[in-house]
Parts: sequence; C-alpha cells; structure tokens
Amino acid sequence: MRVSSGVGLRHETPGERAMAGRLQGKSALVTAAGQGMGRAAALAFAREGARVIATDLKSDLLATLPAGIATRALDVLDDAAVQGCVEELGAVDILFNCAGHVHQGTILDCSIGDWDFSFDLNVRSMFVMTKAMLPKMIDAGGGVIVNMASVLGAH
Repeated sequence: MRVSSGVGLRHETPGERAMAGRLQGKSALVTAAGQGMGRAAALAFAREGARVIATDLKSDLLATLPAGIATRALDVLDDAAVQGCVEELGAVDILFNCAGHVHQGTILDCSIGDWDFSFDLNVRSMFVMTKAMLPKMIDAGGGVIVNMASVLGAH
C-alpha cells in the first residue's frame, strides 16, 4: 500500500470550497479507483476530507492518484485477496464498489465466458467485498455501502 501525505487535488471553485470537509474523519474504500468513475469517486471523497484507500487491479493507474490517497493493488475477483484486504484494513465508513465491465457487442457476440466474466466482476465481486466488509462495519457502528453500475463505460 502506498500512502503519501498531503492531498494535491485540483483547484476548487468557490462553490466546492463551501462543501469541503463533509467527510472529515471518515474513511472510504474505493474499488476500481485507477480510472473512470472509481477515480472520480476517490478524488471526490478525498476532496471532502475522507481518508481514502483506492484499490485497482492496475497499480500503474493507482500511482497517478495524488498524494494523500492510499493505494493498494487488489483483484476483486480473487476472494482470498478481498478477504485479506478487508482483514488488514478493518472497518471503513464508506465502501464504494465500482469495479465493472461492459461487454462490447450484442448478445450474439457475447460468449458464455464473456458473460461469466461480466457477471463475476459486475455482481459477484460486489457481493464478496460487501460480505467481507459488512460485519466489520456493523461492529464499528455502521457506514455506507455504494454499489456503482453503469453502461457509460461502453461509450
């Protein structure tokens, strides 16, 4: 896990400054945070004051996140790796499941293997991460779980 001090995020507009700090003292675990919506969520959580742990299969993408965001390579399709990550990190206040995949083409172009991969990444990985983290969150007094899904990655 890489951790740097100071959050070097983009400059904020006056309206954003008024909202900064809403997540001060909170922690957020974000999957698929190397790019796209996962990255945007990790940056937004950090901008609002949360201690962010950004995970992704691709460590090189995580390395481009600003200082102040902790990063960790994680394959959410590896149940043991997910469990190990949760055991090491402990409870978080926010779990943001964002890993996903959209198959390109029609159902006629989609093989059973393509379907299985999409289902495992889009649905099963969220279940496995939530099942691992939820008991820790309950023991810590609660939290928020957001399961993100979108077809915008297909465009």
